[in-house]
Amino acid sequence: MSDAETLLFTFETTHMALWAEDTARERNVPAEIVPAPPEAKAKCGLALRAEVVRADELSAAFREEGIHFGTFTGVR
Repeated sequence: MSDAETLLFTFETTHMALWAEDTARERNVPAEIVPAPPEAKAKCGLALRAEVVRADELSAAFREEGIHFGTFTGVR
């Protein structure tokens, strides 16, 4: 991941997190699974980190796929 500003997508289940990672990969959007920080208050211990400039694209893709998610911007 580059030095660009990033955000975390959080999920309710590990299944959703891994599905989101697959969706990002299928759409050629750079993203990586990372531990969800406690302050994100995510139900799942995994999060997907992606560049902020791709957030709208990923959000739309996740909605299209039926992936439930939240976002957390307290990271760089």
